[in-house]
Amino acid sequence: MHQESLFSNQSQNVPLASRVRPKDLDQFVGQQHLLGEGKILREIIETDQVSSMIFWGPPGVGKTTLAEIIAHQTHSSFLSFSAVDSSISKIKKIMKQAELDREVGQRTMVFVDEIHRFNKAQQDAFLPYVERGSIILIGATTENPSFEINSALLSRCKVFVLHELKQDDIVTLLNNALSNPAGYGNRTIKITKDEIQAIANFADGDARTALNTLEMAVLNGDKQGNETTVTMADLSQLITRKFSLYDKNGEEHYNIISALHKSMRNSDVDAAIYWLSRMLAGGEDPLYIARRLVRFASEDIGLADTNALNVAINVFQACQFLGMPECDVHLVEAVTYLSLAPKSNAIYKARLAAAKDVKQTANDPVPLHIRNAPTKLMKDLGYGEGYELAHNAKDKLTTMKTMPPSVDGHEYYLPTSEGHEKRFKDRLNQIKAWHKQNG
Repeated sequence: MHQESLFSNQSQNVPLASRVRPKDLDQFVGQQHLLGEGKILREIIETDQVSSMIFWGPPGVGKTTLAEIIAHQTHSSFLSFSAVDSSISKIKKIMKQAELDREVGQRTMVFVDEIHRFNKAQQDAFLPYVERGSIILIGATTENPSFEINSALLSRCKVFVLHELKQDDIVTLLNNALSNPAGYGNRTIKITKDEIQAIANFADGDARTALNTLEMAVLNGDKQGNETTVTMADLSQLITRKFSLYDKNGEEHYNIISALHKSMRNSDVDAAIYWLSRMLAGGEDPLYIARRLVRFASEDIGLADTNALNVAINVFQACQFLGMPECDVHLVEAVTYLSLAPKSNAIYKARLAAAKDVKQTANDPVPLHIRNAPTKLMKDLGYGEGYELAHNAKDKLTTMKTMPPSVDGHEYYLPTSEGHEKRFKDRLNQIKAWHKQNG
């Protein structure tokens, strides 16, 4: 049971998440790998050795809150920018004022939320002021800064990776909000541990989602005098569907397709189905997934199971024909088949080895005896002369050379003994033995 006021704070239209925002590191929940006793970021803040930095992490893990705490604890003036209303002229004007403030001993901390949304010119506008120490820049991003932030700016910032909050962290945060006088003051909130746990589970590591859900639950709860009761029935209407953290054009897109590919390669069918389902829940194009499965069938299975490519192609066509949501089961079928199929990357390695030779060796001309001679001139020049037709030989093999001189004797396809590929390995060994005997 918790206490709150008569919603006086709510009358100001200030969200609960803002009302209970932590003011110092002791109130901050989570990120103990950075902020625990003796950890690097805490040491930097407490010893006032703060320099420009980037906070990289998923939504709702405290990037903005942490920036405000740093500004408060280091007695810096705090400026916030957003990509929408930050013209280059506006940035430069404010930066010049920051330079003047520095000359009289006032430090300026500039917080740039979603810095990945700033274009190159906007990011470059901060660079000279960061270099001169006129400002301390703190950028927050949900995207990989290696891809989204100018290299010159990134090289002058420390990058700290923030993790999504654990469920226990969310529970602590919710209880703190309910007991914080700035939250609901003296009004009584009746909410059970199970209901708080349900909110924490729904939030998926996002503090803002958790606090917003709690706020909606309290607003819609049963109010009797100075008491509000939140029931699981009321709460269930707010947590019926989770939001899937997935950006089809961002890093998470590549992370999850990588997880799917590597789960199938590791023959972990359950993990593969899970990652596939995460992609589909995030709205991924089924044809993109199907194309990746076609690639996997040759790259990681190849001749170990010659039916794998057939399955992948058939599923790709099924996805074209049906689309989502009907084709989800076809994708699961393909992922399951490919996960359980025997694995061989011999075809993939053969391609890489041959490509390396093509790049590093001379462009030898095609030997004359294996060139076509469709014209009399070509025949007169010796095209096709000395060609031996394998079909006419007893063993369907000849001693004729078909490799150019610079790579003669190089081997690319080295078959494994996995699945059906053993048949190809045995056949290749027979061919090699024949050449050794007749060469």
